[in-house]
Amino acid sequence: MQRIRMSLLFFKDFGWQAEVVTVDSKYADANKDELLLQSVPQNTIIHYVGAFSKKYTSKVGLGSLALRSLWYYYKKVNQLLSNKKYDLIYFSTTQFPVCILGAYWKKKFNIPYVIDMQDPWHSDYYQNKPKNQRPPKYWFSYRLNKFLEPIALKSVDGLIAVSEAYINTLQSRYPNTQNIPTATITFGAFDKDFEIAAQNLATAPPLLKPSIDNFTIVYIGRGGADMQPASMLFFNAFMQGLKKYPTEFSKFKIYFIGTSYAPSGQGKPTIQPLAKNFGLENYVFEHTDRISFYQTLNTLQAADVLFIPGSDDPAYTASKIYPYIMAQKPLISIFNPHSSASKIINDCNIFLPLSFEMSQNQINEKVINYLLSVVNKSIPINQPLPLIFEQYSAKNMTKLQTQLFDKVVAL
Repeated sequence: MQRIRMSLLFFKDFGWQAEVVTVDSKYADANKDELLLQSVPQNTIIHYVGAFSKKYTSKVGLGSLALRSLWYYYKKVNQLLSNKKYDLIYFSTTQFPVCILGAYWKKKFNIPYVIDMQDPWHSDYYQNKPKNQRPPKYWFSYRLNKFLEPIALKSVDGLIAVSEAYINTLQSRYPNTQNIPTATITFGAFDKDFEIAAQNLATAPPLLKPSIDNFTIVYIGRGGADMQPASMLFFNAFMQGLKKYPTEFSKFKIYFIGTSYAPSGQGKPTIQPLAKNFGLENYVFEHTDRISFYQTLNTLQAADVLFIPGSDDPAYTASKIYPYIMAQKPLISIFNPHSSASKIINDCNIFLPLSFEMSQNQINEKVINYLLSVVNKSIPINQPLPLIFEQYSAKNMTKLQTQLFDKVVAL
């Protein structure tokens, strides 16, 4: 959703007129943020579809919005394609099962389609993980994804992905994708979001309030087993800092917010247990419930330090890094050095990027010195972003998308 939302303002600049087909929000059980609509151009044509009620489908174990809405997408887009000429269908969603309809519409209406891989669809990442580290209903979703992905990918006309590794994996699975246009395009930085957040402080207040006596370190985003190695590296460094400089480090409180996709009040902590193992339960706090997008931006700006733990998966890229960078706060990140997110943060050259390739002692030293600088107020706040960040703007990322569209329709 975020990719399209941030691109709608710019598609026309590059010769494309977009119409959106989406599920009516009343059928989704995720947190809703009505303020997001303020960033959508008013003249955008949006077609809403329904979905089977989760009240009934959950009784047979089907809660996925993609599966509940599949039939409604099928009917609505059939109607649109029958009545109007379109050049391209663009699937930009992590509700991947909907993408299988692309093959059907291509055959029926002779229309090409592009899939945007914002996450892996079918993945073996959790196959060698203990059951307690696997997502809910993993047995079913793994097999369903393994069955559905080929239906969509064997007929696809173009691929966009946030990570080059995702495209490489698909090309090794499906030889046909080696001969179609592909592009690695991360999410973009969207200035308008910070304007909306600032204008709506009353309705989207920061979750944490600034303190004169303490310093807050904040991470907002999902948790999970793949985020634990980075978190442990950071906790180890913080623990050493607490031993060496108890007065300074005791002023820090570390908050992990929105770590679970489960409904409010039902999320299981994945970070707090690690903190307890390090004896940091009085310094680390986990709030599993998700918060709204603009509340997230205002919370980031209310923090003293931001922290991003990267996945141990080298293919992982964090779409969340742009709001973190644009908040212009002291920032500590720990990524696999092969992650695209690592490159972006390094390019900005104003933060503390750490890597899984560093030794624990190296990380300890860098984190301790950085946080001491925060306490001593020797790190400049509101640092100007370098010009190189312009290449990561939402407008430029939209341009890259449309360049791929042009290649697809020219085939």
